[in-house]
This record gives sequence, C-alpha cells and structure tokens, in this order.
Amino acid sequence: MTEPFHCGFVAIVGRPNVGKSTLANALIGSKISIVSRKAQTTRHRIHGVLTREHDQFVFVDTPGFQTRHGGAMNRMMNRVVTQALADVDVVVHVVEAGKWSEGDAKLLPLLPTGEKTILVVNKVDALKNKNDMFAYVGKIMQQHAYSAVVPVSALRGVQLEQLLAEIGARLPQGEPMFEADTLTDRPVRFIAAELLREKIFRLVGDELPYGCTVVIEQWDEDERTARVAACIVIERESHRPILLGAKGAHMKRIASEARQDIAKLLDKQVYLEVYIKVRKGWSDREGALRELGYE
Repeated sequence: MTEPFHCGFVAIVGRPNVGKSTLANALIGSKISIVSRKAQTTRHRIHGVLTREHDQFVFVDTPGFQTRHGGAMNRMMNRVVTQALADVDVVVHVVEAGKWSEGDAKLLPLLPTGEKTILVVNKVDALKNKNDMFAYVGKIMQQHAYSAVVPVSALRGVQLEQLLAEIGARLPQGEPMFEADTLTDRPVRFIAAELLREKIFRLVGDELPYGCTVVIEQWDEDERTARVAACIVIERESHRPILLGAKGAHMKRIASEARQDIAKLLDKQVYLEVYIKVRKGWSDREGALRELGYE
C-alpha cells in the first residue's frame, strides 16, 4: 500500500533573535530568510518549501514578535505573526536555550494549544550546563501546553531530522502545493533585495537605525548575466554617511558581498548598482510601508 502524502503550512515563531530564520534556512537547506544579530531582520512572512518523498513542508518564517516598541512597522510585523498563527497547520515556537524574557512570555497567549504546537529550544550547543535544560523546559511547559519539545542547534544542524519528524507527524494528508524543486514562493527580486538588506544590517552594525529598506528598481536578465539596480531607502540624510562609510568603503563592501550572494542565487554573472534615497518617516506610515512592499 502506498504511503499517503502529507502537506501543510508550518509557522516558525518567537521573539526577536532566537534564531528563527537560521532554523528556517537549515530546515529548507537553502538561504531563503536573511540572518543577522539585529532585531527586525525579518520583516515579512516568507514561505520556504521543503519537499520529501511523502511530505511537503511549507515553512512560514515570521518577524520576531515585537513587545518593546510601537510604530507602524512593528504593528505590521505583529499582524503578520498573528495571521500566520491563525492560518497554519503546525506552529513551531522557538526559544533560546537557558533564556526567557518578557518577549517570550507575551507570545504565549497567541499560541494554539494541543497537538498543533511544538516547542523548539534552539542554541543548545551554547548551553554550558546541559542539566539546566530540564528545569528550563519544565518552567515553560507549566505556562503552555505543547505537544512536543525538541532541543536543536539550527546553526550546527543538531536534531533537525527529529524536528522534521515531529512536524511531519502533524501535517494533514493532501497533495503538494508546490513543485518538488520549489524553494520559496517569493520572487527572486524579493530575495535579492533581502540579501542586500542583510549586508546592510551585518556590515554597518548598530550605527544605522532600522529606518532603511531596499527596493529593486530595475532588473534585466538573460541566460548569462543579470543587471540589477537597487535603491536603499533611508529616513534621514544623516543616515547617508553611515551607509557610505569613509571614502565609500561601507557601501562598496555591502554592494560587493550582496552581488556575490545574488550571483550564487541566480547562478550567473551579476552587475549590481546601488543607490541611496531619503524618504522621511517611511517606517512609521502604513501607506508608505505598503508602497515599499510590506504586508
């Protein structure tokens, strides 16, 4: 008898910086979500797809649930998280081993109870005393009814197969929603813009506030090459020299590393031009956020 096929949506949720995007990328086996140590790195709901012989996992990598700051962008990101929790078949709640904060606690009332929700304790490789894990998990389980607990290290690939088995056991029976070789439902232009934004977050560090985003303004592609023009939108003129760096060094490195990643993504030669534009207060206006591609 042929084993039935299972397919469903899996939300990866948690407070900022617990490793949600790293986990999503590790499970899918490809870089779909951008990663940095800064909060607000993921701003969109991104679908990554993993197809196996009898299962198709459609992972929804969500923004970190924001509890500290208001503003239109944070309200938008929290709506994305709340909507994802309502729409999916399985919820993976990611926490950081040995750490628990107000941000973790505030997400608990939004989580479904019962068979649908799995607790994933990430970064177990960084936990100095492994015996502390039992007490840590016990305290969390007292606050919410999870159907399973899986300790993992997304960065090192520890216990990811066990996590996939737990998720797969909860997926509904059904036909695949995507072709077997599909990695994401996001267009390649979106991924390219995200790769450039990742370099900004990583290379400029804490100097640049979060009021920056990336818009692809031109995309010309043939079999061998792609010519891409990207605009970095900032909120203040004072952010421009931070992005540029001394003699343009920051911007040259940002553009160079982004170009290399986009070339890997497309498997062809890429010519990348990067511009900077000022658009005051865009991150706190919902109309401006929608114009710039936010949900």
